[in-house]
Amino acid sequence: MAQLNPTADFRVGVVGAGMMGADHIKRIASSISGATVSAVIEPDEGRAQAALANAPGAQAFSRVEDAIAAGAVDGLLVATPGFLHEAVLLPAIEAGLPTLCEKPLTPDPESSWRVLEAEQAGGRKLIQVGFMRRFDPEYRQLRELIESGDDGELLMLHCAHRNASVPDDYDQNTLIDGSVVHEFDIVPWLAGSPITSIEVKETRRNPLTPDRLSEPLLVLIGLENGVLVDVEINVSIQFGYQVTTEAVFSEGIARIGDPTGLQNWHRGRSSITEHADFTTRFATAYDAQVQAWVDAARNGEIAGPSAWDGYRVAVACGAGVAAMRDGQLHTVDVPETPAFYA
Repeated sequence: MAQLNPTADFRVGVVGAGMMGADHIKRIASSISGATVSAVIEPDEGRAQAALANAPGAQAFSRVEDAIAAGAVDGLLVATPGFLHEAVLLPAIEAGLPTLCEKPLTPDPESSWRVLEAEQAGGRKLIQVGFMRRFDPEYRQLRELIESGDDGELLMLHCAHRNASVPDDYDQNTLIDGSVVHEFDIVPWLAGSPITSIEVKETRRNPLTPDRLSEPLLVLIGLENGVLVDVEINVSIQFGYQVTTEAVFSEGIARIGDPTGLQNWHRGRSSITEHADFTTRFATAYDAQVQAWVDAARNGEIAGPSAWDGYRVAVACGAGVAAMRDGQLHTVDVPETPAFYA
């Protein structure tokens, strides 16, 4: 990677122009200082052209290798489906490009390990994984409360991850490696303890669930410090998008994720508007995450979860998918942290 001009904007190539990528393109254009979208890397020409409308002056490429060869980017923001991440991350590492990769790092431990090996061989931490909940103000407040001990010892966490619906390419494994993946990152971060076991329980099936899916599910996560976590993953609930966490302490209870904003009382009823999807629920977190990444990348650093964090979550996803398939409790065995990431 060439030396950055300290006064020039950091040129971001956004890889993938679907819902997530398009949202990031708008974000960088409107909310992020010191950065500009210089390239949209998307094989679907219609999507690419639609995205370019929000990225004046950006170039369109169908392959990440072409954008790199053209010298069009200083860094990459990867917003493709997870199964495509490895194919983008390896050339990015080879080119020495700082990269913010949306979760998951990759969907499985084997491919995530290959990414780790490539990054270590390159000698620099280049990859930041987009676990944006770490940047959400409510999650940060809850972590501070847990660490303070003001409510006593943390005993349990009750989590819920609810979607009104999911896209057609969302399959059974995605319940774990595309949705509960967030809890696999944020729960150890909140509780200060790694995951040791995962169990998945089937519930009564929602009749509105697409035929290809069997859900909702209840995911039980055991932590090394004895804290037990339950996660309701429920992606066909129709009413809106909701992500909540309730912490049970020895002396109190704390809850985050409830809707805020206008409350209306009318004709004997009260109501409050729920989020429709993640783009509004976590808008503040996404803004903070991308700004922190840009600021750090300009200095050759990362400012959030590393590729090693992504690997640990991939191991948990592997155990979670296995537990979902066979109904058994699976241990989560993560090797010792390499010195490179310590």
